[in-house]
Amino acid sequence: MGFTHLNEHGEANMVDVTEKAVTERIARASGRVYMKPETLAMIRDNGHKKGDVLQVARIAGIQGAKKCSDLIPLCHPLMLTKVQVDFTFNEAQSCIDIETLAKLAGQTGVEMEALTAASVAALTIFDMCKAVDPAMCISDIKVLEKLGGKSGHYQAQ
Repeated sequence: MGFTHLNEHGEANMVDVTEKAVTERIARASGRVYMKPETLAMIRDNGHKKGDVLQVARIAGIQGAKKCSDLIPLCHPLMLTKVQVDFTFNEAQSCIDIETLAKLAGQTGVEMEALTAASVAALTIFDMCKAVDPAMCISDIKVLEKLGGKSGHYQAQ
């Protein structure tokens, strides 16, 4: 199977999904933001003077998923029916784990929307905390699971 975003001449091409069946599509993605233990504690204890870092990051992640086609040139604009952004404090590794879910009934998958939600949530955490911890590291952005469509079920190992 070749790259679907290239036409027969090797030029950039938006995939035509007109003939594809409308099915339920779900994707889950994840990411991490590593930081100093003090920064993690500040976020956990809601002690940042800018406010609740994770609530702002959650809204930003949802908004990012909704704007995915504005950011990534060949993505289709999608009518998402659900976007969820969840956070877990990982004290052992001094990071915040991000998990996202994107869902719709449509003709194309939602992996890019789930990945964008995770990325934008991570970037928002970084933006809100960069003054107190400029050495934070965003890492491990990946698809965890994809359901629906012709290619079926994918689950990361």
